[in-house]
Amino acid sequence: MDMSTVPPVLEATLPDKWIDSDSSLFRENFERKSFEVAHHLAGHPLFQLPQLMGLAERTLKTRPFDLYYDMGNVAPGQKWRDTNRAFSPLNALTQLEESDAWFIFRSAQRDPLYTELYRQAMEEVKDLVGRHIEPQISREDIIIFVTSPKRVTAYHIDRECNFILQLQGEKDLYVFDRQDRQILPEEEIEEFWAVDNNAPNYRPELQDRARLYKLAPGNGVHVPVNCPHWLKNADNISVTLSVNFQFIDSVRADIYRANHHLRKLGINPTPPGQSPVKDRAKAMAFGTAKAVREAARSALRRGG
Repeated sequence: MDMSTVPPVLEATLPDKWIDSDSSLFRENFERKSFEVAHHLAGHPLFQLPQLMGLAERTLKTRPFDLYYDMGNVAPGQKWRDTNRAFSPLNALTQLEESDAWFIFRSAQRDPLYTELYRQAMEEVKDLVGRHIEPQISREDIIIFVTSPKRVTAYHIDRECNFILQLQGEKDLYVFDRQDRQILPEEEIEEFWAVDNNAPNYRPELQDRARLYKLAPGNGVHVPVNCPHWLKNADNISVTLSVNFQFIDSVRADIYRANHHLRKLGINPTPPGQSPVKDRAKAMAFGTAKAVREAARSALRRGG
């Protein structure tokens, strides 16, 4: 891995504006469908490999659960639980050219060097979407992905909507329509929200329904909540920034969870959005049950 000298981070300023997109297109498609954006962060010292090695060392010392990595020759349909770790994280990062590794730096904004980047990222996206979105947001986060050459990021869906901004290297991003129930059946969405992040299954026979985005330094893609996607690196090390928003949508999530339990009882539940009356009843019932469970746990913690 090239550890050549990079400009001092504290002397490197962030661009005044670093996401370019047509504002009407942005607001029309945000959290509805995927679309491409341009940005001005490529080449910034914060995302050079020596600085990322420093971030890895600090993260391992202060909040080790925020650094995830795995290794191996991964297929698009492989489940994350099936990957391995042959090296320690720092060794895998040092040998990134050969280690077939995939790193996730979660909540990078908790590192002081990345706090201002986080603040500016959130402000800029909110300005583009409209400030009306702020009360709907439950969590904001920036994540940095560092990936070995030719490595695949397996097919999955997320609880967050995100902006995937490519900073170094090239990769292909395949995004599927979350409304296509042949690609993403109701049962898999229910299981995802209820019990298993690995519930969605890749169907190679439907691969031609994906929209392909060619990621390179300076461009990026908005991926809405629950849109299935997978990625494959070109023959290069890749560094990618993800700007994430998780919304206050516990009602819809609770409906999916309720439907999961109804299906286990042999009932074929109505999907969210088709019956407001049923949706309210499910959300209320599941929300009440969740509150009772939390109260019981709290009582047990207090000793009675």
